[in-house]
Amino acid sequence: MRVGSFVLAAQFPGQGEGEALHRAVRSAEVAEEAGLDTVWLAEHHFVPYGTCPSAITLAAFLLGRTRRIRVGTAVSVLPTVHPVALGEQAALLHHTSGGRFTLGVGRGGPWVDLEVFGAGLEAYEKGFPESLELLVRWLRESSVAADSERFRFREVPVVPRPSEALTETAGPELVVACTSPSTVRLAAERGLSMLLGMHVGDEEKAEMVALWRQHARACGRSPEEIRGASHVSAGVCQIADRRVDAAETLMKAMPGWLKQGLEAHVTVDGRTRRMRDPLAYTELLCGLHPVGTPRLCADRLAATSERTGISRFALLVEGSGDLAATEENVRRLGAEVLPQLV
Repeated sequence: MRVGSFVLAAQFPGQGEGEALHRAVRSAEVAEEAGLDTVWLAEHHFVPYGTCPSAITLAAFLLGRTRRIRVGTAVSVLPTVHPVALGEQAALLHHTSGGRFTLGVGRGGPWVDLEVFGAGLEAYEKGFPESLELLVRWLRESSVAADSERFRFREVPVVPRPSEALTETAGPELVVACTSPSTVRLAAERGLSMLLGMHVGDEEKAEMVALWRQHARACGRSPEEIRGASHVSAGVCQIADRRVDAAETLMKAMPGWLKQGLEAHVTVDGRTRRMRDPLAYTELLCGLHPVGTPRLCADRLAATSERTGISRFALLVEGSGDLAATEENVRRLGAEVLPQLV
C-alpha cells in the first residue's frame, strides 16, 4: 500500500497566503521524513480554498528540496494550459528528478479561470478529450503535429523526450482525475490510472474502478495492464488518541475554510451553483476517511483498499489549519499508521 499526502495550501480564516504556502512546503518536507510515498499538490486560482496557482511549479520546487519522495500534481488543470507546454514541463521534471514526478491532470470547473487565461468555456465543456490526447502523444512519441480547430501546428520534435526508449510506459506517470463515467472511459481507453476525489465513498469508487476495467478490456488493453493500473484514492486523515478528538479538530477548523473557499469560486458564465454545506461536508469527510486513532486509520485504509482494489492514497493532512498540528499529523501517519499496513 502506498500512502501519500494531499496538499492544497489551504488558507484558513485569519491566515495569510504566505502562511498557507509555508505550511504546504513544510508538510511536504515532513512527509519525506516520515516515510510517505508521494506528496500530491492541488492547483487553484483566485480563491483561498487553495493558494497554489501552479501545481507543477510547486512540484519543481519540492523535487529540489527532497531526495526520495515522489511529487505529483492533483491536479494540473488541463483546459487552462497548452498540453504541449505542460508536457514539456512534465518531461523536464521527470528527467531532472530521477523519475520521481507524477503528472495528474483534470478538467477543473466552469470558473472565471477560463476567462482570465483565454481558454473559454468550450475548453472546459468540450475540449478536455482533445487536450488529453495531445498531452498523451507528447509524452509517448518522438515528434508531434496537430491539426484541429483548437490545436494546429506543424510536426515538431519532442525535446526533451520523456524517455530514451519510447514505449507505452515511457516518461512521467500520467493520471487523470475522474468524476464522471465519460472521464473514466477517457482514462481507460488510454491506459491511464484514475485519481478519485475525497467527496465520494468506497462504493462509488469501486464502481468507477469496475467501469474503468470494463472500458479498458473493451478497447483491447491487456490483462496485465489492467491489473497493473495504480489508481489513487483521495481522502482526509486526522490522527488522535481518541476518534472524538480527531473529528473535533476537523470540525472546528474545516467548515470555516470550506465556507470562505467555496464561496469565492466565480463561474465564467454566471451560472448558478449549489455550494456544499461546510459543516455537513466536514462531517461526511470524517465518516468516509481515516479520522481517529492510528489503529482506526489503518483499518479504514485497509478496508477501502479491499473494497475498491485501490492501493494508493492521497490524504489531506492539513485539516487542522495549524502548522505544528499538521506536522504532528504527518509524523504520526508515518510512525503509527504505515507500519500497520505492511
